[in-house]
This record gives sequence, structure tokens and C-alpha cells, in this order.
Amino acid sequence: MYWIAFGDVHESTGVLGSIPGLARASGVIITGDLTNRGGRESADRVVGAVADFNPRILALPGNMDTEAVQARLVERGMDIHLRVRELAPGLGLMGVGYSTPTPFGTPGEVAEETLAGWLDATHAQAAHFDALIVAVHEPPLGSGVDRLGNGQHVGSPGVRAFIERTRPALVLTGHIHESRAVDRIGHSTVINPGMLAGGGFVRIEYREGALSADLMSV
Repeated sequence: MYWIAFGDVHESTGVLGSIPGLARASGVIITGDLTNRGGRESADRVVGAVADFNPRILALPGNMDTEAVQARLVERGMDIHLRVRELAPGLGLMGVGYSTPTPFGTPGEVAEETLAGWLDATHAQAAHFDALIVAVHEPPLGSGVDRLGNGQHVGSPGVRAFIERTRPALVLTGHIHESRAVDRIGHSTVINPGMLAGGGFVRIEYREGALSADLMSV
């Protein structure tokens, strides 16, 4: 069984039809920024475009998503923000959305301490899984997935500390569009596929208790 993950959609869904295996995937994981400061209607358009290929969607909000977007994900039963889902026997998925403050005053920003607390509280619900995937919109600080174009690292120290401490099998992140990359922090693989419009996505496979993930591009 396999899942397709991507994020930073920003209401641009034109590449969906080019993602191989999207329709046959066990599910789709969206790691935030479905919209551009949009509301319910914008969220529905994005979710609807994805559902045209695969209706089994799990999603969390990013910093460009409003509370109305998050509320709509909850209403549609696909929200994973501060939630834990079982993807398969022994395999769990936990999600933490939004981001720490940016220079742009986006609608989905929270304090660093809040984000770190959310991660710990949500992980407490997921400790029993043999393998855990963490979907978090904000990337970890000082990694290959949080660099701006000028090389500056702008991720979260709390996210990094959480990964080092809890050692999830896989971390799916985003937020920093230009930092499409695969990195490792301790025992954890960390992947930022960049903006969906740029063609980046992650294919996650789980076979006989073994989890693998590949950064791919259309």
C-alpha cells in the first residue's frame, strides 16, 4: 500500500493529473497551505480538485490558511491538525499545522512555544505505533528543508527538538518553497516536496512493516 503526499498547494492544482498513481493510492496527505488566505469556498475548490482523482484525503492547515479553512477540513472529516490517524496496522500519522510567525503577517501563525506544545501533546496519542509519520507544515531548524534562497535557515527549533527526541520514521513538511529536499535528523527521514505547482510530491510505501518514502517530481 502507498500514499501520495504534497503541500503548499496555494490553490494551484493543475499538476494533479500528472502525478503517477494518485488515483490508486491508499490516500492523499496534504501538508498545509491549501489556499492563499482563502476561506471555505477556496478550501472546497482545492479539496474538490484532489478528490476528482482520489477522495481519500487527510489534510492540515498551513500559515496561509484561515480558521475557516481549518473548520471546513474538520467538517469534511479529513482534518489531521492535532490528530492521530491509523493508516495501516502498526502505522500512524499525526499532524500539526500552521507556522511560527513570518514577516508577512499570514493568518495561520502561532508562537514557537505553542507549536512545540502541540507537537508533544499530539505525539502522546501516537506512541503505540510501530512506525509513525509526522506531518508538520513548519520545517525543522538547521536542516536541508528550511533554507531560503539566500541560504538562511528559518525553521523551528521546537520542531527539530521534537524530531530528535521522538525519532519518527518519516517527517513530511513544507512552508519553505525553495527548500525542496530530503534530509535526515537522527533516525528520521525529513522531506519537503516544495510547492505542488512545481511538481514535487512524496510517495510513501508500507510493506510488511517496512516504511519507505521517496521525493518525486512530475
